[in-house]
Amino acid sequence: MSAGTHSPHPAARAAQTRLPWWAVVLPAVAFAVLLTLITGAQDAHAAAGAPSGLEQVLELLRNTLFRGDR
Repeated sequence: MSAGTHSPHPAARAAQTRLPWWAVVLPAVAFAVLLTLITGAQDAHAAAGAPSGLEQVLELLRNTLFRGDR
C-alpha cells in the first residue's frame, strides 16, 4: 500500500516567492552607506568645511527625489 504525496497548490508556491519592498530597499541602502563610508575614508585628511561623502549622497538623493518640486 503506497501513500500519496501531497504537493502544495501552485498558487501557494508563487505567493511565497514574492519579496516585500524592504527586502530590496534595505540591501540597496546598506550598500550605498558602506560605499559612502569606504570612499569617504580616503578623504579623511580633507578640510573640515568640505562636505562629507554621506552629505553628498544625501544631497544627491534629495535632489533626485524632489527635483519636480522646484
